[in-house]
This record gives sequence, structure tokens and C-alpha cells, in this order.
Amino acid sequence: MTKPALRSPTREGVLAAARKVAAILPPTPLLPLRIDGQQVWIKAECLQPVGAFKIRGAWHRLSALSDKERAAGVVAVSSGNHAQGVAWAAHRLGMAATIVMPADAPPIKLARTRELGAQVVTYDRLKENREEIAQAIAAEKGATYCHAFADPWVIEGQGSAGIEIVEQLAARSAPPVDRIIACCGGGGLTAGLALACPEAEVIPVEPEGWDDVCRSLEAGEICRVSDAPPPTACDALQTLATSPLNFAVLQQRCAFGLRVSEAEVQDAQRFAFERLRLVLEPGGAVALAAAMTGKAQLGGTTVILASGGNVDPGQFARVLEARTR
Repeated sequence: MTKPALRSPTREGVLAAARKVAAILPPTPLLPLRIDGQQVWIKAECLQPVGAFKIRGAWHRLSALSDKERAAGVVAVSSGNHAQGVAWAAHRLGMAATIVMPADAPPIKLARTRELGAQVVTYDRLKENREEIAQAIAAEKGATYCHAFADPWVIEGQGSAGIEIVEQLAARSAPPVDRIIACCGGGGLTAGLALACPEAEVIPVEPEGWDDVCRSLEAGEICRVSDAPPPTACDALQTLATSPLNFAVLQQRCAFGLRVSEAEVQDAQRFAFERLRLVLEPGGAVALAAAMTGKAQLGGTTVILASGGNVDPGQFARVLEARTR
């Protein structure tokens, strides 16, 4: 198994990642929106080719591999968005990809990962250790293990969204970004944004009960979620604990995190569809939910990440129908 060299993510790395991403992908839209009379901006990462921001980190990570490393392939663990990002990048680079995914991942995420040419290995969330499975496969194949958030290249790649935000606001003659509200699982996106936009306040948002980053920021040390976290529709944000690599950035740059309920997430999904015609998966709507509920301050130039749109059609239809009941 090929492991990434031990280093910390840097802003220089974020800038390099932004150049690499810009060479192959157009910037995602930065959409104006008013919430409770306040002007905000929505960064529509749900419109990426794989439906989520994860394509950024995957491309930066895999494109940094040597020819020898590419020939050995890549292994990753994901409930679906990182899976699709890695599969997309691997396909473009002519690499073999094996993705370890929970058996109960949304069917649309399983199907699309396979469509991109990756081999999918499923596991039982409650009974099996996904990291052990993935690392055993990587060791057997001699492949690179691409962690979903605890990897410096992945963090830098996700931060490329922040560089786009800065450039897009400047192109509109808008004031510089004061605040970025971001959906948070393991903290890869949040840490990358913090490196990309050092002058901005960066606020991670998690679903209630899956609040390892909130707990860690409050305690000043890495904390796990509770022993019996509640069920959540936010499958993309079911991280048990952040990593030292991510927390080193978050602790320096994020003063606090926010939590939102399942009902608040559904309200945000409906709001995004009705006002912006955006389809957001639950995990991609938590940042918007924090803004809509008033949990996050919206003054100044506030940007909200709509981080993913890979939602099961039936589930999304039920969310929309709930409005009329």
C-alpha cells in the first residue's frame, strides 16, 4: 500500500490545487440569495460533474501521483461523494479504483460510482471496520489509499472552492468574503476553505448527533460522536471523529461549529429547490439550514456552501411532498 507523505496542508497547496482544478473544470456558480432580508451567496458545488465538491480533492490527490503509483491504482472509503470523485479522477487518469462503501449507501451513489468504472466493495456499517477493509485491499494491491478527509492533498483540493469564491466575488465587484458557512463531516472541506480564505470566518455545520467537529472545537481536543449517534439522512456527514491533520487547521481557524436538526435540513432542501432550483442531498443542505434558522450570522459578505446533490429521487420527492401535508 502506498501512503501519502507526512506533511501538513498549506495555502500554497490550495493555490496549486485551484490551478489544477481550473484547468479541467469550470467554476461552480456563485448564486445571490436573500435570507430574512440579508444578501448571501450560495456556492453551488452540487453542480459538479459528480454532484459534489469531492471531485476537487480527488483530482488534486490522484493527479499528484507518479506514473508508478498510478499504475498500482487507488483505494478509498466513502458513502458516495468521495467515491464518485475518486472514481471520476481515476477514470480520467486511466487508473484502477476500488471503493469501499457501506451496503446501505444511497443506491444512486453506489450505481454512479460503478458507472464511473470503479470496483465497489460493500461493508456493514454496524459490524465491520471500513478503514481496515480498505487498507487491507490497498496493501494487497500495492495501491494508494486516498482518505476522504485526512489527506493533505485532499484538504488542499477542497480548498480550491474558496479560491473560486474569492475570484467570483471580485469579478462581481462585491466586498471580500467575511464568512463561509460549510457543511462538515470529517473537516476536509472546512479545513481547505480556512486555508484558502484566511481573512474569513469559517463555520462548520454538522447534523445533530454527528457533531464530532463541534465537540472537538468546544473541548479543545479531538472528540468522537456519542456512543449511540442517532439515525440521520445526512449519510455524507456520518464521521465518527475528525483527524489530527484536519483538527490542526480547524482549531486555529474555526472558533465554533453549529448543529442542525433533520427537520431543519429538510426545510433547507425545499428552500433551495423552490428559490434556486437546486437539488441538494441532506448532507449538502446543512450549511443552508444553519443560515435559515438564524443559528449562523449572515451580516457582511456571507457565502454558504451547497456541497452536494446526490440524493435518492424517492427520498427527495418525499421531502418536497412534506411541504404540502
